[in-house]
Amino acid sequence: MGRYVARRLLQMIPVFLGTTLLIFLMVYSLPGDPVAALFGDKAADPATVAKIKHDLGLDQPIWRQYWDYMSGIVMHFDFGSQIRNGRPVTDILGDAFPVTLRLSAMAFVFEIVAGIGLGIVAGLRAGRLADNVILIFTLLIISMPVFVLGYLFMQGFGVGAVSLDETWGELVGPAVVLGSLSLAYVTRLTRTSMVENLHADYMRTAIAKGLPKRRIVGVHLMRNSMIPVVTFLGTDLGALIGGAVVTESIFNIHGVGGTIYDSIVRREGTTLVGLVTILVIVYLVMALLVDLLYAVLDPRIRYA
Repeated sequence: MGRYVARRLLQMIPVFLGTTLLIFLMVYSLPGDPVAALFGDKAADPATVAKIKHDLGLDQPIWRQYWDYMSGIVMHFDFGSQIRNGRPVTDILGDAFPVTLRLSAMAFVFEIVAGIGLGIVAGLRAGRLADNVILIFTLLIISMPVFVLGYLFMQGFGVGAVSLDETWGELVGPAVVLGSLSLAYVTRLTRTSMVENLHADYMRTAIAKGLPKRRIVGVHLMRNSMIPVVTFLGTDLGALIGGAVVTESIFNIHGVGGTIYDSIVRREGTTLVGLVTILVIVYLVMALLVDLLYAVLDPRIRYA
């Protein structure tokens, strides 16, 4: 197991470098001058613009900018500073990430509890009325864009914009909206996996042994059916944090998603790259944890 973890950590290095390089190149290839945008409609003094670019290192070749950026991360855990006010990205992340973490955690719990619960009901009653109703419901959720669902939720339940305090109670509505799409996928994935495993040989053997139905379903069926679900949930946690851009914008939540949206609007390339880099790290860590969970769910899996 230790050798496998070490090998996976080494594999993450080129993935991290390649992903951050692509993000860096895409952000800094966007049209417009972020320094000139600081002055708005006013004409900027060329000497002042040149000095700001020099102080921020924006007058360097793109490869040198990327080298300085990665060196700051590796040596000092420094993700750069805002162009507008020079505030470190780590400070911005420190304010925004806890909010998004709470929102994503609530959405994650919602999709696990409701999604797996509905999937179990549909899987055990495949082809019946309950199964058909759940499949239609999940299809409706999948076909509905997040911004449409958010506005319908606000209008239907009277949920307004979140205050600056962003309490747990105020985040319930946005969390439901954020986790709804993933809930539909978890439900369908759980249902499909359970229907497939219900006809497996080990299930017939367990029934032939006369084991209690609770043990057959709760241990044998669920343990094997959860492997594809865990795969989806592991990668989806990172997707929830990154996908909160639209939800946080709708409900005026000042988290990572809202900060990314503001960075795009204000052309804050350094802030945008820093925040997305954090999301890349979250994705890589979650992918590793999912692989390690396979051995817990299925004893037949061994890592060399």
